[in-house]
Amino acid sequence: MAERAIHSRNRARDGRKHGGGDRCMNENPNEAEKAEIRAEVERVRLEHHDLEAAIEALLAVGAVDQLQIQRLKKRKLLLRDRLQHLEDQITPDIIA
Repeated sequence: MAERAIHSRNRARDGRKHGGGDRCMNENPNEAEKAEIRAEVERVRLEHHDLEAAIEALLAVGAVDQLQIQRLKKRKLLLRDRLQHLEDQITPDIIA
């Protein structure tokens, strides 16, 4: 289970867009861009879930590699932030 999360983490790192991939918050993405963002949201959610399962599995078996667990938790937090950013891109700004 932990190996799957590590492989998932490496795939995400290799497939991550570098520079210029993020839109300004006041720009409205078109439908094709929204579909691309939604696909990325699903990929990030899946990886986040995989990391959560890997962390739980390592803790359940009493794994003592705290460094590995901390790295997985840090990656999970980064994914949560990325997920929030992506969801903000497809959610229209509502001025109250």
